[in-house]
Amino acid sequence: MMTTTSFRKYVSIPAAWILLVLAISSLPDDCRAYKKDSIFHAVSRHGKAKASKPVLPGPWKKAHATFYDGSPSSFGGACDFKDVVQEGYGMNTAALSGALFKGGEACGACFELKCVDNPQFCRLGQPTLHVTATDHCPPNPSLPNDNGGWCNPPLEHFDIAHPAFGQLAEEKSGIIPVQYRRVPCQKRGGIRFTILGNPWFIQVIVTNVAGAGDVKSVMVKGDKVKWTRMERDWGETWKTGVHELVGESLTFRVKTTDGRSCTAWHVAPKDWQFGQTYEGKKNFRM
Repeated sequence: MMTTTSFRKYVSIPAAWILLVLAISSLPDDCRAYKKDSIFHAVSRHGKAKASKPVLPGPWKKAHATFYDGSPSSFGGACDFKDVVQEGYGMNTAALSGALFKGGEACGACFELKCVDNPQFCRLGQPTLHVTATDHCPPNPSLPNDNGGWCNPPLEHFDIAHPAFGQLAEEKSGIIPVQYRRVPCQKRGGIRFTILGNPWFIQVIVTNVAGAGDVKSVMVKGDKVKWTRMERDWGETWKTGVHELVGESLTFRVKTTDGRSCTAWHVAPKDWQFGQTYEGKKNFRM
């Protein structure tokens, strides 16, 4: 006959595992596993949610837009995106004035723009253009705000990648008035992490973030190294000096500006290498 003591001993191990599983599953995550070719949309969530802001898209606001030349490797400049096409952003990108760029915090955010109040140059039907913030349009204090100093503070301005500008207006327009609003970012696949640096100084570029798109904070943990908050280096590059992470499988927790979090468990294996990109199995869910 099984005694009460032996029964407790018999169930203690599986019970502990159940508690562990419950504890892990209860961690606040606003992401889901993706299927091949699936697209992630907004970040709204029904039921209880922590620290959520109003659901995207946001209200329409007034601004101006111009265009600039470049390439997939240069359009990601100030956000430190190495190739906007390979990293999932395409050529529909824009450099934002300081009022919108916010020192790099807006990197990865998505906007919908439409040309307004310029029937001579706006495309017929006023089609809208979706762009991702991937660069910074620097101010030019030597020029007035209304004649060349388009990105001077406090102006809100979009300097759109040349290949995308034509979807809004004719190129000869030069500068156009626009209306814009924040919209959810649609992405295929999981969040990606490109690891750079050296054994004593680790950098991670976070790309392909769905939902809000712009990252507020990044945390990393290894097998033995506990959760460690990374610092923003510049743009979407995050850094840490915890060299003990080398040789351990890496887990990242990404938090976007709307207060939602997504965790990529063991996305980089123990033998991860500098210069490699690792894609998680999750992205922000609807």
